[in-house]
Amino acid sequence: MTKFLTMPCISDIAQLLEAIAPPALQEDYDNSGLLVGEPNTEVTGVLVSLDVTEEVVKEAVAKGCNLIVSHHPIVFRPLKRFTGKSQVERTVMAALRAGVGLYAIHTNLDNVAHGVNAMMASKLGLDDFEVLRPAQSTMAKIVTYVPLGDLDAVRDAMFKAGGGHIGDYDECSFSAEGSGSFRALDGANPHVGEIGERHLESEARLEVVVERWNIGRVRSAMQAAHPYEEVAHDILMMDNLHPTAGSGGIGSYDEPMEWPAFVDLVKTAFGAPIVRHTLPPRGPIKTVALCGGTGSFLLPDALRAQADVFLSSDFKYHEFFGTEERITIADIGHAEAEGGISEWLVDQLIVLKEGFPNFAVLLSEVRTNPIHVS
Repeated sequence: MTKFLTMPCISDIAQLLEAIAPPALQEDYDNSGLLVGEPNTEVTGVLVSLDVTEEVVKEAVAKGCNLIVSHHPIVFRPLKRFTGKSQVERTVMAALRAGVGLYAIHTNLDNVAHGVNAMMASKLGLDDFEVLRPAQSTMAKIVTYVPLGDLDAVRDAMFKAGGGHIGDYDECSFSAEGSGSFRALDGANPHVGEIGERHLESEARLEVVVERWNIGRVRSAMQAAHPYEEVAHDILMMDNLHPTAGSGGIGSYDEPMEWPAFVDLVKTAFGAPIVRHTLPPRGPIKTVALCGGTGSFLLPDALRAQADVFLSSDFKYHEFFGTEERITIADIGHAEAEGGISEWLVDQLIVLKEGFPNFAVLLSEVRTNPIHVS
């Protein structure tokens, strides 16, 4: 746990948030991260909200918070001018005038297994939760060659830096013994062997899987722990699916649930005034696929997984066609599907901020959902 002797800066809070959801997991179209503010600004308090509006900025100022952490980024497309003409421009200008930083943790939080979709599954009481569409091309393998006597030290350093973590397992590696050769030239300072002479050393080939965004950290730890002056190593990019990162989620009930009871649960759990849906399933509901926010792109995955219901939001009229008797689409609205993530983020930050002096993390009381149902 990080300990701060002084008030934390925005960059410190960003580091905590990036540990929850690595920025590398955001979608290409997204704009997560620090959008307004300077990283070295000391933080007096954090206000967490689903969206950022002028009202939320005013609330932050009134509560003594100079950093707003939102799920949705207020700046999604490039801004060419700041004249106050649009809601986005006015909100950004208000934040700048008030000295309030804006940080968004959006699709990277959608794409971690413990994020938005896990929150939704928890509200529904689903068991055996898994990612619906695992991320691909997010893994790599670091391979190095270590003298046998130093194998444990190098491997432990790589594990400590985050290497060797695969799904529900950590400290995963492979090693095999062999013989390495090298000749130290003039100017070298070899750990073993003599200048100008070929040296043979009993070594282990060590392989450790690492997430691509953590390659630098794990490689640095490996090099620091390795006894050789020049550390031979390979970084191999992998196409393997990531077991705990990706889009959407799927879970099941031990006791299948009837459709009317499921609808009541959804309305209560998500504060949804209505549920738009296709024909209800003919039998009890066993398996539920879901996606926070706009989820129609995952309908083929939900069908392949043979889910009884796909719960998401923002389905267009024509997207409800073509699933008759195969799956029930249930649409509860964007803000309703993701609304609980703000409370979840507050809880996470309260735990992670241990060691901060007199520091508050607050949940916004402003209703930012622009859609009302009468």
